[in-house]
This record gives sequence, structure tokens and C-alpha cells, in this order.
Amino acid sequence: MLKANPNYLKLPGSYLFSTIAKKVAAYKEANPDRTVISLGIGDVTQPLPPSVIKALHGAVDEMASKEAFKGYAPDLGYDFLRNAIAENDYKKRGCDIAADEIFVSDGAKSDSGNIQEIFDEGCRIAVCDPVYPVYVDSNVMAGRTGTYDEKTERWSDVIYMPCTADNNFVPDFPEEAPDIIYICSPNNPTGTAMAKSDLQKWVDYANEHKSVIIYDAAYESYISEEDVPHSVYECDGARTCAIEIHSFSKNAGFTGTRLGYTVVPRDLKDADGVQLHGLWARRHGTKFNGAPYIQQKAGAAVYTAEGQAEIRTLVSYYMENAKTIRDALVSAGYTVYGGVNAPYIWLKTPDGKKSWDFFDHMLEDANVVGTPGSGFGPSGEGYFRLTAFGTHENTAEAVARIKRL
Repeated sequence: MLKANPNYLKLPGSYLFSTIAKKVAAYKEANPDRTVISLGIGDVTQPLPPSVIKALHGAVDEMASKEAFKGYAPDLGYDFLRNAIAENDYKKRGCDIAADEIFVSDGAKSDSGNIQEIFDEGCRIAVCDPVYPVYVDSNVMAGRTGTYDEKTERWSDVIYMPCTADNNFVPDFPEEAPDIIYICSPNNPTGTAMAKSDLQKWVDYANEHKSVIIYDAAYESYISEEDVPHSVYECDGARTCAIEIHSFSKNAGFTGTRLGYTVVPRDLKDADGVQLHGLWARRHGTKFNGAPYIQQKAGAAVYTAEGQAEIRTLVSYYMENAKTIRDALVSAGYTVYGGVNAPYIWLKTPDGKKSWDFFDHMLEDANVVGTPGSGFGPSGEGYFRLTAFGTHENTAEAVARIKRL
């Protein structure tokens, strides 16, 4: 008898950003005379860097040549890109990561959702709370989260690690040691980041308890403070306990181009000594035909001298927006976090408003879209996320509207 996967049926409601899109669409339809500005979804607004565009055109031209035409890409990615990643993102930072430990993919979101497939269904996961919804939802689909309590908005088999102002947004070690620990730093949604000393403690904890850290470094390009690491592999012992996921979407504007990579060190093994690198390679080869050559050539252009300069300009553009938002909200009396090492601002809703109530208030009275903090987990209630990925003009107008509320 044909039946749907029961794990998928456990998922409550729709995906967070799908819900927001529906609410905004309904509002626009009912109010066609209003101009709505979105500071909600983390999508970029600036064009791809010139060196990337040049590389894309060059790769397309190669496809017109019989001699240079490329078909299926190597499963793990082309050597020219993996070597560039190993050199620039790791060796230059003193990290011991080889090119053959890097798996090129179509984006960090895909890898974040798929990496859990190489672990046993019985593995217990721990997530920072609030958290990027993909981490939990993909584990729900895998059947390792238990049952959902609508009152507490928690899954019974998930270990939630509150990240609040009380602990400076750095999670405390849980009483029960998890098998898989999700850490995103700089963090989405709070915009805060772990100091190297704090991350080293987590690496030590993971090694002590034979846990694996899945480290989401999608926003590392936005780090401005020296004591914040760009990679988990800057910490001693990370090769034996950590997997790292990277994105080209936020630093180089590849949200519509799609490219990312994941690092699985050969030293990383399960409790029985099984090498996880081989399992991810097997999964990669079976379920993925390789990121397109055109995108990988574009990714390699990011690591040229010209590309690096352009990326710094792009990151600076968005971080100017972050400062604009942060400064305006602080001057208006809001309690604000983030916006220093990440393009996200995490604000406390005024007067104890619920996150979704504040969302409606912002949409209806300021015509500005943000993201309700409760959509990121129980500890997100009473908070609201704004992104710095808009244009300068829209960002300035949005904060002016918010200040008039």
C-alpha cells in the first residue's frame, strides 16, 4: 500500500519563509497602493562581482568549443576550485585541510539538510536555540526528533541549547551529551558570533564526548572582530570532531547561481572507527552529479586578487546597511544585538509583543517585512530578525519607517 513518509507528516505548518511569503503576498493584494520593503529573507540585492561575471561568460564560451566542452563534473568538484578553497580558506589561516577533504556542492542549504543522512537514525541532535530551521526540519524528515509539542514548540528528542542575552548568545553545555551538535557562527538569526576561546571549548567537549559538530560558516566573510574564528579548524582538535559547511551565496552573491562546499576531514570517525569522509563521498556520488562547471569557474574567480577585492566591497556594502539599521534602532530605544560580525540584526520586540504580532505590526503600520524570532525556535519568541541585504536606499527608508512607529 502506497503511503507518504510519516516523518514528513510530522512537520508542523509550512516552512517559515514560505509562511512569511504568503502573508506578505496577501497583504500586497489587499493593499496595492502600499510599497512594502523586505528586510526579512537573507537574499542579496547587489549584482554578481565583475570577475565572477567574466568567469561565467568565459565558461559559457568554453561550452561552445568541442575541445573545451565539459559534461558531468567530478563528484567532489574540480581540482582548480578545491585547490583554491584549500589554499585561501584554510592554509592561509593555518588550518590543516586538504583539497580532497573538500566537497563542492550546489549550496550550503542543501548540505545543511543532507549531511544528516550519513548518521544513524538513533543519533541525538543538539541545536542552538534560536536556530536556522533547516537543521531541525531535515532531522524531522530523517525520523530522529521524536514528537512535536505545539505548546512548547519543541521536539521531544531534540536537545535545545538556549542562546540568549543571559549567556551572551553562547550556548551552555547540555546535561546529556548529544551525538550531533549544530553550531552556526556568525549566527543566523541572532547575528552574534562565538569567540575562538568559546568555540575551542565546544571542540574539546565534542572530542571528549565523541560528538560531531556540524559547523555552519556561511557568514564568515562578515567577521570584523579579531577574536572570532573564520573556521572551526582554527581550533585544536577540530579535525577529529567537526564538519564545516560554506556558502558562496552571502559573500559573493551566488544566491541565484548556487555554489557551496562542505569539509569532512579524513580523521573524523564514528564510534566504530568508520571514516565519515567515505560515507559522505558515497552519498555525494550517488545523489549528486556535481556542481556545474560554469558555477565552479565562477567560484574560482572569487579567489583571484580581483575577486577578493570585489568581495570585500560587497561585504562592506551590506555591513553599512547593518550599521544603519543597528544605529537607527538603538537611537529609537530598541534593544539590539548582532550587526557587527554578521548581516543580521536581532532586536527585542517592544512592550513584550509576541514575535508574530510584531511582524503584523511592522507589515501593516510600517510596510516593512522582517522575520519573527519564534520561527527560529522557542528562545526566539519576543525577538525579531532584520537583514542587511537590501539596497542602501530601501534600508534607509525602512528604518525611517520603523522609527516613526
